[in-house]
Amino acid sequence: MQAAHQIPNPGKFQVPSGLRNVFIGLLVAGLVAAGLAYAKDPARFWPALVHNHFYFLSLALGGLFFAAIQWVTGAMWSAPVRRLAESFTAFLPWLLVTFAILFFGLKDLYKWTNHDLVAGDIMLSGKQAYLNVPFFVVRNVLAILLWIAFAGKMIGNSIRQDETKDPAITGRNRVFGPIFLMVFAITFTLTAFDLLMSLDPYWFSTMFGVYCFAGLFYSTLALVAIVTVYLKRKGALDGIVNDNHLHDLGKFMFAFTVFWAYIGFSQFMLIWYANLPEETGYFLHRMTPAWKAVSAFLLFGKFFTVFVMLLPRGNKRDPRVLFGVGWFMLVAQWIDILWLIQPEFFTSPKFGWVEAGVLAAFAGAFGLAMFRFLGRHNIVAIGDPRLAESVLHHHQ
Repeated sequence: MQAAHQIPNPGKFQVPSGLRNVFIGLLVAGLVAAGLAYAKDPARFWPALVHNHFYFLSLALGGLFFAAIQWVTGAMWSAPVRRLAESFTAFLPWLLVTFAILFFGLKDLYKWTNHDLVAGDIMLSGKQAYLNVPFFVVRNVLAILLWIAFAGKMIGNSIRQDETKDPAITGRNRVFGPIFLMVFAITFTLTAFDLLMSLDPYWFSTMFGVYCFAGLFYSTLALVAIVTVYLKRKGALDGIVNDNHLHDLGKFMFAFTVFWAYIGFSQFMLIWYANLPEETGYFLHRMTPAWKAVSAFLLFGKFFTVFVMLLPRGNKRDPRVLFGVGWFMLVAQWIDILWLIQPEFFTSPKFGWVEAGVLAAFAGAFGLAMFRFLGRHNIVAIGDPRLAESVLHHHQ
């Protein structure tokens, strides 16, 4: 059996200049398009902004959640790929910037900011203690600051462990992990309620936070798989990650595809069965002829297609399949959030230069932040005491 010290150290990832230029190009082109959209079509700019703010928030926070559950559970399998998820957290500080921009569009997005409407509506006036701009801003900014603080502490510990090889650092992260998970559950749920559910301040669902969490982890696992396969193709993970590790990732992707579908069906079924007017309106907006195709895609695309593709054992171990399905899952989650937002503003789906431009700006910023992290730190947590066990176990 191979000795632990023989496990290769891949070091930092030197991002190809071509890839870096792609992300820079996306960011610049996206910012130009977003600026034009704000000036020429603000009615589409603001929904596109909150859409991508929440989508990339979920990926960045999902990376921290992924890492935290590995420490809390003492997982062995994930040690070679955990650092890749940690890199997603590099986008968290950007959320302060995007939320600051979003602040100026609150009156264009949220009905409950209209004082005249609230004053004349008994339901909205009853929610005013919670749905008001100062409290909304405090909740969201505090949540982002807490996420940045936990990422700084736990990811900082992980990076420090690369140098010290001190196993006690893992123990410290196992203490911080449960605290973060409790904070995560509360803050992410409130953020989902604030940014998405309050777009329709009359509608409510106690399952909405769990539904958004299912999408968060669904897309996070997909991105971990994509980055893992990409780095394998570049030879950066040779001797560390093999098909057995991909199989583990594929099983999680498959499992959380089913979990997302279960939560989505449960929320829909309970509202359909109760048939209460204050609840059913939300889904009736999304079952009009113009929206039926998107609704059908979520069932047959986001769930059934991924389910069938990841069901065979061989597909979970095939880098090409995992890479392709991972991209499909990322697109499907983006469409899911579009489905949560756009029916509150438009009678039919909108995707044009406005939506593409805002998406490009966020994608470029996220890609630059993630690969900058991987270019400054080891792409594998070489100080993790479980790394040797994972690599040697999966190579047997």
